[in-house]
Amino acid sequence: MKIQRFYNISDFLAENKVTVIYGPRQVGKTTLVRDFLEKYSEKYRFDTGDDIRVREILGSESLEVLRQYAQGYNLLVIDEAQRIPKIGIGLKILVDHCPGLKVIVTGSSSFALSGQIGEPLTGRKFELHLFPIAQIELRKMFSSFDLSGQLEEMLIYGAYPAIFDHELNLEARRQFLMDLTGSYLLKDILELENIKNSKVLLDLLRLLAFQVGNEVSLNELAVQLGIDSKTVARYIDLFEKSFVIYSLRGYSRNLRKEIRKKQKYYFYDNGVRNAVISNFNPITLRDDIGALWENFIVMERLKKRTYQQIWANNYFWRTWDRQEVDFLEERDGKIFGFEMKYKKQQLTPPSQWMQNYPEAEFQIIHQKNYLDFIA
Repeated sequence: MKIQRFYNISDFLAENKVTVIYGPRQVGKTTLVRDFLEKYSEKYRFDTGDDIRVREILGSESLEVLRQYAQGYNLLVIDEAQRIPKIGIGLKILVDHCPGLKVIVTGSSSFALSGQIGEPLTGRKFELHLFPIAQIELRKMFSSFDLSGQLEEMLIYGAYPAIFDHELNLEARRQFLMDLTGSYLLKDILELENIKNSKVLLDLLRLLAFQVGNEVSLNELAVQLGIDSKTVARYIDLFEKSFVIYSLRGYSRNLRKEIRKKQKYYFYDNGVRNAVISNFNPITLRDDIGALWENFIVMERLKKRTYQQIWANNYFWRTWDRQEVDFLEERDGKIFGFEMKYKKQQLTPPSQWMQNYPEAEFQIIHQKNYLDFIA
């Protein structure tokens, strides 16, 4: 099934600028670019950072070599650009010295790629973040009724493009997610950070998967893994930069009863989260539907806001006596609180929330209204 992605690359192309497309492996970056190139009428060059010759040329820092490489082309496309040493400097030379040239690069390792291109390409780039398939993209293809009918499958199997291949049965979907988790998910971290013990990384991911929606203590994780808390913090930072997990910190206006030091972690994709814990049981057989629902809603909301450029600060809110609000957005000078409940129910805001933030809005996100919130 062909799914139209939210981004139209044409909207972000400009002469002597670099369009950078970030995202996890297998999320569809190369497909997005190839679909664009099928309709592109001018002369272009498509190469990959996996090619050693391309790595040598783009990492050469030689104006003459780079000019020869780009000569005669209106557009350069470099896939898997994070594999190219000094790629940022090479791109800077190209866009500074080849008039009219447009460049597209894709990269799965944001921590490697952005670290190389950040300073060299200041003022010379557009950045696009591509997620697994978003509900806002599917909404263009399906009615609300049909999309709601797919909800349980997406809570279990997530939204990587391969999951929407109707030729894949449930077992094939599970195998894809297990392979993704085992072969690709940690590949960038292991290669680029020279980490030898992948078992510790997977064990840490499992602990985070079982605590989705809950506050996490780095010290407790360190004790369970038998490593120090600084190492845990470093690994979690790598997970975030490689689009595996997303962190949410506590909100506070320095009121004594509010918790702000701990964080909550969500997986960018529910299917990956379930693969990490090897649990693809249907909803009726699970005791973690609350975590699945909260993870799904938070990440779909972030996809929508990213694509539609709705800027906000994100938090959760909780007090020491366990009053809490799952998800907060601070935008346009206002506070919006959201509580995630799989089943529709009446729920009043916590008393201390109303007392401390009487101007804030509050809403329950459930099966009957979730599409309004995320799609």
